[in-house]
Amino acid sequence: MSRECELTGTKPMVGHNVSHSQIKTKRLFRPNLVQVTLHSEALEQDFRLRIAAKALRTVDKLGGLDAFLAKAKDDSLSTKALKIKRDIAKKAAA
Repeated sequence: MSRECELTGTKPMVGHNVSHSQIKTKRLFRPNLVQVTLHSEALEQDFRLRIAAKALRTVDKLGGLDAFLAKAKDDSLSTKALKIKRDIAKKAAA
């Protein structure tokens, strides 16, 4: 299981711990990933996704999973999220 958000593609970042004497040691900044179940109203189905807490706030702000995926770019989405986005688009076209 990778440490990557399935909706935004947020990954761990590398940085430094800096002491008072300015000694720098490498460290990782990991995204705050949470396992959530999101409901798609177009598909009338629930999906379990591992997403960043920041992405969850954005999903709530935009009005749900369907609205978030409509605005999201394909290169940042995981394969699971891309499949959901395509299924929503097919359902809307029909």
